Amino acid sequence: MTTNMPSPADTAQPKVTRRPQVLLILAIVLLVAVLGIWYLLGRGVETTDDAYVDGNIVQVTSQVSGTVTVISGDNTDHVDAGSPMVTLNAVDAEIQYERTKSNLARAVRQARTQYYQVQQLQAEVNQRQNDVRKAQDDVRRRNLLAASGAVSREEISHAEEVLKNAIAGLDGTKHALAVRSAMVDNTTLRTHPDVLVATSNLRDAYIALHRTQIFAPISGLITKRSVQVGQRINPGVALMSVVPVDQVWVNANFKESQLEELRIGQPVLLRADAYSRHIVFHGTIVGLDAGTGSAFSLMPAQNATGNWIKVTQRVAVRIALNPQEVAQNPLRLGLSMRVSVNTSDKDGPVLNTKTPQQPAYSTDIFKNELKDANAVVEQVISENEDRQHDSKNLSL
Repeated sequence: MTTNMPSPADTAQPKVTRRPQVLLILAIVLLVAVLGIWYLLGRGVETTDDAYVDGNIVQVTSQVSGTVTVISGDNTDHVDAGSPMVTLNAVDAEIQYERTKSNLARAVRQARTQYYQVQQLQAEVNQRQNDVRKAQDDVRRRNLLAASGAVSREEISHAEEVLKNAIAGLDGTKHALAVRSAMVDNTTLRTHPDVLVATSNLRDAYIALHRTQIFAPISGLITKRSVQVGQRINPGVALMSVVPVDQVWVNANFKESQLEELRIGQPVLLRADAYSRHIVFHGTIVGLDAGTGSAFSLMPAQNATGNWIKVTQRVAVRIALNPQEVAQNPLRLGLSMRVSVNTSDKDGPVLNTKTPQQPAYSTDIFKNELKDANAVVEQVISENEDRQHDSKNLSL
């Protein structure tokens, strides 16, 4: 009796048929795991690489005309706020400044003269009134003596002529006093119209002289210098620009399909192409723009023309950066950034609705211009006013 034993090839056949099934199952499990990890990691995150560093480009301009004699900085130089940047030829401004100082001194002295003339004419009026009263008394006494014949008619007529002349002299002096008083009524030395005009001219001349020195409005790096020595410049022309590199932010352009999850106040992780991947910047969404980039372009799309092609639009999202991180790893305007927004917290508003309570940006380099000019005006007036009488005694 014979027994059919399976050959080695027959016994190995089932193992060969199971191996593809096992590989398929492992592949499916791996795919599910990858999809799960992708879902878990990608959940609550919006990303974009269409993001760039933005900031202020502060133009340096002149407020007066002039010829450039000195340029104190060049591109890539750092400048502090209030530091001199450009100097103009100040010869004409200095001459005008000295001229207006002299005009103010003369106006003060002429105003003092007018006050004294009023006082003089007032004294003359008092004198003329005394003359009128004396002449009236002489006429009255002579009329009383005329009945007894002690005074001739000719003497009485002469006394009456003296009275008429005294009255006429009084009237003339009163008119002269009125003319002089009209120049100084309800004024003091410092509020006299002539002094005020000369004061304004001196202020203008001082400020014009001061503005021949052009100062940096803000601290930062100089860029876009176009001014040259010897160039004749006019007010408002951009001479150069200053970029405050510590006041930068990121404009991230998200697709319109990503906006639903974005809120103000959400945390952001950013990486700059200029640095290695291990350098991470932290930021916060501070606002979403009011429209898409195409809506604010120089030539907006005219979708109603008929040849319309739908293109996914993008909206700029402004992201504030951590100042300490920016100071440690400086950013420049226009650098590319990769942005990841954690959208898990959706409690923040979609758009800003609060009005800023303080200025976003400001400079104080011009705040002392008028103060310094007033100090010069006060010095000139003090040097030319009356040393014996104060202005209160000279006012009417």
